[in-house]
Amino acid sequence: MKKIIIINGSPRKNFNTAQLLKEAQRGAESTGAEIEYFNLYDYNFKGCMSCFACQRKGSTTEGVCAIRDDLKPILEKCLNSDAIIIGTPVYFSYPTGLFRSFIERLMFANHTYMVDKVNGGLQRRLNKIIPTGVIFTMNCPKDLANNINYDVILNENVQSLNHIMGYAEGLYSYDTTQFTDFSKYNCDLFDPVHKKHVKETQFPKDKENAFDLGKRLAEMG
Repeated sequence: MKKIIIINGSPRKNFNTAQLLKEAQRGAESTGAEIEYFNLYDYNFKGCMSCFACQRKGSTTEGVCAIRDDLKPILEKCLNSDAIIIGTPVYFSYPTGLFRSFIERLMFANHTYMVDKVNGGLQRRLNKIIPTGVIFTMNCPKDLANNINYDVILNENVQSLNHIMGYAEGLYSYDTTQFTDFSKYNCDLFDPVHKKHVKETQFPKDKENAFDLGKRLAEMG
């Protein structure tokens, strides 16, 4: 049975990011895969501490960050999985801090500074491919997001994972609704009527895409 790890990098456990991750979970489960789901904000951990234990000659870390904290067992599960799906909202152009801390710890311990003399570039540490999907949610409309280079900024995370894990792809959900009741907040930047329309028309399509992502990665793993 395939084992799929799902990581929620949002502080909200039931809103946009989590809803898409749950659809990805349903997609993976439709293939018979076994799922483990983690909310990063439930755990106490930091990002890479630049100790270089994973890069020392004779290192026995085997791709798992040497720091002993709440994240270490999750990283071990990721490396023993058949696919990983990670979700994060976008705050001020970037994924959440905990998302970044998680992928720093995941990627750096599996990164090398060794040149691949056969294929060029850097050698991969992992001797297998772990298909990885990243779901980004944002209240920014797609046209504006592209104009301010969100596509470039966010895709850098995907491309880094693509090199380290062997395969990665991103799914982007734009113009999401951040409040269930706009009247309770100081917020005249967004039109609640428009946001409701997007929630009813576009977000269901995003859910379908998330389902397909989960199914596709599970079948690849």
